[in-house]
Amino acid sequence: MNKKVVRRRAQRIRRSRARVGGTKLRPRLALFRSNKHIHMQLIDDVSGRTLVSASTEELKSSKKTKVEQANEAGALLAKRAKEAKIKSAVLDRRFYKYHGRVKAAAEGAKSEGLNI
Repeated sequence: MNKKVVRRRAQRIRRSRARVGGTKLRPRLALFRSNKHIHMQLIDDVSGRTLVSASTEELKSSKKTKVEQANEAGALLAKRAKEAKIKSAVLDRRFYKYHGRVKAAAEGAKSEGLNI
């Protein structure tokens, strides 16, 4: 990648992370989107620990589209968050736009009862 593109991307990440922080009661839902998968973690920034995580790699359904898989992974994350007694989170979408797989993952978590 071009150095200028990398620098701008890093600036966007820093700018969004300055506004978003996670605590134990309301952790940060960090998203990472690769070409094939989407990975999500609920992170407590105070202690620097990952509380719950989920990914589309864990799902068995490869026949579905990437958006449908992201929705399922979001629902899986929300179920695990309920087991860990986490009711709400703050969405950290990094530099990704809120549409497509990122939106599907967030909506999947919301559909299972996680307040974002």
